[in-house]
Amino acid sequence: MKAIIFNGSLERRSESTSGRISRYFAERLEKSGVQSEIFTLADSGIPLFDVTLTKTPLAVQRMTQLFLEADIHFWLAPLYHGSIPGVMKNCLDWLEVTSGYDQPYLTDKTVGLVCWADGLHAMQGINTMDVVAKSLRAWPLPFSVPVMRTALFDHEDPKKISSLYSDKFDKLISIATTKRIEKI
Repeated sequence: MKAIIFNGSLERRSESTSGRISRYFAERLEKSGVQSEIFTLADSGIPLFDVTLTKTPLAVQRMTQLFLEADIHFWLAPLYHGSIPGVMKNCLDWLEVTSGYDQPYLTDKTVGLVCWADGLHAMQGINTMDVVAKSLRAWPLPFSVPVMRTALFDHEDPKKISSLYSDKFDKLISIATTKRIEKI
């Protein structure tokens, strides 16, 4: 089983919120025996979506291959102005290059969703990712993790994810890796 951790933030620092959550998922998946790769949008080189190009950019070819090879996706995004970052949506829009495939877009892929916000509105990002995943023919898990960033890290050891969220992340990983959703 292969998983991709899609870090939809433009943050590059390894100690950023997105970097720490991505590493948490990678470590937990590895312990579960699941091969994973972190796809960091900030380092991907994905250009603006342009349907007029006659050749698919190399960065898009690589991203598409990674996304199609993964059985499970975990999409991680900060909430920006009521939604996911535009660059994350732009990246997902490039999956249009697969429209002619026998199994286009993310057909039958399982997707776990995580969004964080400084306030209580992270569910708006989850809702956006849910709609996009379904539009790409994927199966978003019925359990997602909206995160209030102020409660994400342990107050006594700020380098650790709090038990509140580590429990939720572990549950999301468990559901994604052990449950098989009956697909229509």
